[in-house]
Amino acid sequence: MPSKNDSKSNLLSVLELNQVDSGPPRATASDSLLLELAEANAALETAEPPEIIRWATERFAGTLTMATAFGPEGCAILYWLSQISPSTHVFNLETGYQFAETLAVRDRIQATYGISVVLERPEVSVEQYERENNGPLYRTNPNQCCADRKLAIIHRVLRGFNAWMSGIRRDQSADRSLAPIVGWDNKFGVVKISPLANWTKNQVWELITRENIPYNPLHDQGYTSIGCAPCTRSISFDEDERAGRWSGHTKTECGLHSRDS
Repeated sequence: MPSKNDSKSNLLSVLELNQVDSGPPRATASDSLLLELAEANAALETAEPPEIIRWATERFAGTLTMATAFGPEGCAILYWLSQISPSTHVFNLETGYQFAETLAVRDRIQATYGISVVLERPEVSVEQYERENNGPLYRTNPNQCCADRKLAIIHRVLRGFNAWMSGIRRDQSADRSLAPIVGWDNKFGVVKISPLANWTKNQVWELITRENIPYNPLHDQGYTSIGCAPCTRSISFDEDERAGRWSGHTKTECGLHSRDS
């Protein structure tokens, strides 16, 4: 476990992050920061998620956020955050297409843990967006739909932070198999921390069951990976965990966690 840097070292790295263009990509990492992240990643590779979360909340105190779609991994991290740093900023990309069940988890999380997740929305409503595009764009160009209603929002949100946490696991897909615990996110110009990268699906669900953590009830109906309602379906027992996303398209990621990030 890496020790917490002294305040001077912390301030230096944060200043290096902020002294760059604020547009996407927001920043480039200094050599000293990349070295620090590599050392932290190596030290945290065998750490348990709460230890990783504690490091992140201390190292990036006041400049850390978390993105969640209220999947089981995100709910697990929120459970730990409630014990370690409940004031950490957390947001959800409210595209306007999410399941009602997904948004209901937000209310249950707040009631259970006192964590209020900010709903970050596109500037254009679903109705106006579909009007401008002659219908739902997710049917004809899902990549553009994700770019407009997810990526544009997260670029905007992350301009106000130096680091973000995600709930991705390496065993979810080939695209996520190389995810570090801690690393530099080139796409968004911030540090990215994935506390559950080296955990398995079974470990996550064992935690949820043991600690009675709120989760999306759609998981009990065959939905293993849940995104926007029009682009998500339930799967059969022999399908890949993310097979229910963008069914009928070659698309497997919305772009938040693609390997080039």
